[in-house]
Amino acid sequence: MKKYLFPTLTIVCLLLGILIGNAVSNKVNAQRFYIQNGQLFQQPESKVDQLLQLMDQAYVDEIDVDSITEDVMKELIKRLDPHSAYIPKEDLEMVNSELSASFSGIGVQFSIQNDTVQVVAVISGGPCEGVGVLAGDKIVMVNDSNFTGKTITNEKVMHALRGPKGSKVKICVMRSGSDEVYEFTITRGDIPVHSVDAKFIIEEKGQKIGFVRVNRFGENTYDEFIAALASLKGQGATAYIVDLRENSGGYMDQAIKMANEFLSKGDLIVYSEGRAYPRYEARANGSGRFQRDSLVVLIDNFSASASEIFAGAMQDNDRATIVGRRSFGKGLVQQQIPFADGSAVRLTVARYYTPSGRSIQKPYKMGEGEDYAMDLLNRFEHGEFYSADSVQIADSTIYYTKKGRIVRGGGGIMPDVFVGRDTTLNTPYFNIVVNRAYTYQFAYQYTDRHRKELSQYTNWQSLEKHLLQTNWVPEFVAFAKEKGVEPNPEQLAKSKPLLVRLVNAYIVRNMLNDKGFFPLFERDDDITKKAVEILNERM
Repeated sequence: MKKYLFPTLTIVCLLLGILIGNAVSNKVNAQRFYIQNGQLFQQPESKVDQLLQLMDQAYVDEIDVDSITEDVMKELIKRLDPHSAYIPKEDLEMVNSELSASFSGIGVQFSIQNDTVQVVAVISGGPCEGVGVLAGDKIVMVNDSNFTGKTITNEKVMHALRGPKGSKVKICVMRSGSDEVYEFTITRGDIPVHSVDAKFIIEEKGQKIGFVRVNRFGENTYDEFIAALASLKGQGATAYIVDLRENSGGYMDQAIKMANEFLSKGDLIVYSEGRAYPRYEARANGSGRFQRDSLVVLIDNFSASASEIFAGAMQDNDRATIVGRRSFGKGLVQQQIPFADGSAVRLTVARYYTPSGRSIQKPYKMGEGEDYAMDLLNRFEHGEFYSADSVQIADSTIYYTKKGRIVRGGGGIMPDVFVGRDTTLNTPYFNIVVNRAYTYQFAYQYTDRHRKELSQYTNWQSLEKHLLQTNWVPEFVAFAKEKGVEPNPEQLAKSKPLLVRLVNAYIVRNMLNDKGFFPLFERDDDITKKAVEILNERM
């Protein structure tokens, strides 16, 4: 393991009294060398190296030094900031695939319902499409092993269905209306991972507004984003809404390229620097194709990292109106460093700053990741999700946008226009069925029972119209009662518009994927409606 990956020997000594910590499980007796002024020198052994040798060679019992090292690696990283992370070898492929353009698998979207893996959708062009797997199928066996029960998790499913391109996996499925078990042998192939969930036109007061929702910043995010904008422009869009809500970030370069499309030549997008990381500035090069189009950016409490870079660049350059709720507050830059054994560490190496000079990183204490993770819950309990007056930002430093507007750092991006959660129609009954995911479960089961009937509708407008004419609410009440939620007619009547909107949107998603879900869902969303209102005022 390389010495420079350890903050200090003191940190190692603090770990549960265990003075071990090689970052890579090389053999403990391996020689280390370094070159200085063209000469080769042997690296002197540290206490850690010596202890590892002693444990490996002289300890009274046989021990697994590699296993101990893995535990210590995790504990070491816990002593740092909340975003540095150690990634074991067995998890690295899965972690990396989160931001990759594709992964190798069978090509299905799935949901776990009643301890059973159910196919929500078959990905177009994927391996499953050609062999006969259908939406609604229940996967009951994988490679001749039972695949049901309480031990089934999302992680277990992904590990079972993903694998090297060209490898084969056998699945057995059951289908609604049949007692027969269908067996398929599927050759795994490349499955694209999309960053743009939805793109569509909102027509309001004679203006066409292009809406683009970006769920992450992965390898192909910019390419997808610019293609979506071009498509919307071709449909007549003259203004745009970029939705970054629940987007936790990813690759910084993708956010920079997206921001470049809207900024003038020379505009600062972001800069970063760290103790051993020289200052880096990213500026617009003037090639952007949407420099003069009206723009609104949507953020919420879960918008983080690269999302905040984009939103901060638009806000500080007075290029767009930021609408929604205060963002997460992640202003740290990680670099992934691989180890020889196939594991890796994501180490924080710098902080990034918005064009006005503010760091939007929220406060944290080294080694106290659990308290950090509770921040969003604390914000919720303090009322921040509902009122701008409840927002508490630790950093009182004043920063200025290009036009002299005051902005602040130290805890996320505060939107220019705050839109709190609307609780007007909320009731305890509605909150219970939503929080327990009964709305989602019912929507899937309803879809599965009526799939043939619903399949005749090819767009979300016609499908929603059909659903609005179908009184499924009594079925839902009975379903919720079976789950232990007693009916409450008064509360149900009050929350019925919310319940109908949510369940219908889920059913539409089950049949038409996100392309149908988001236009329906966003139509009545308060933050989206505020964005449309702002853009209409600029006409």
